Amino acid sequence: MRLTTKGRYAVTAVLDLALHQDKGPVSLAAISERQQISLSYLEQLFAKLRRNEIVRSTRGPGGGYTLKNSVDDVSVSDIILAVDESCKVVDCGDSGGCHGEYQCLTHDLWQELSNEIRSFLDGITISEIMSQGTVNDVQLRQDELTIR
Repeated sequence: MRLTTKGRYAVTAVLDLALHQDKGPVSLAAISERQQISLSYLEQLFAKLRRNEIVRSTRGPGGGYTLKNSVDDVSVSDIILAVDESCKVVDCGDSGGCHGEYQCLTHDLWQELSNEIRSFLDGITISEIMSQGTVNDVQLRQDELTIR
């Protein structure tokens, strides 16, 4: 799977949002500060996340973002696909045109691996990640650092 910074940052930002939205909409500036992700980059990611109905925005004072659905209903693959990332290991085309009009020797192997990765990420929800003890430890540390 070609998971670039776009996909990793999107998952990280949505997880941060989920961890903090209980107090109301979360600003991108707050996510940017806690996660050390450029604000302009977050704006681009959240425009895609909003278009693909992962998040919703609230304008005005106290505005920001919240998840559109429950943390139990948002999978890691939903987020990655929403920001136009691929769940493919290599660029072999689905139609089999890896080398012009012919499949490469290992096409089926890479296609199967891509399917396994996608299935794995489909099965992990934001809620499951939030319940991990290490995630809560990191969240507390980040919150303490941003309060100072």
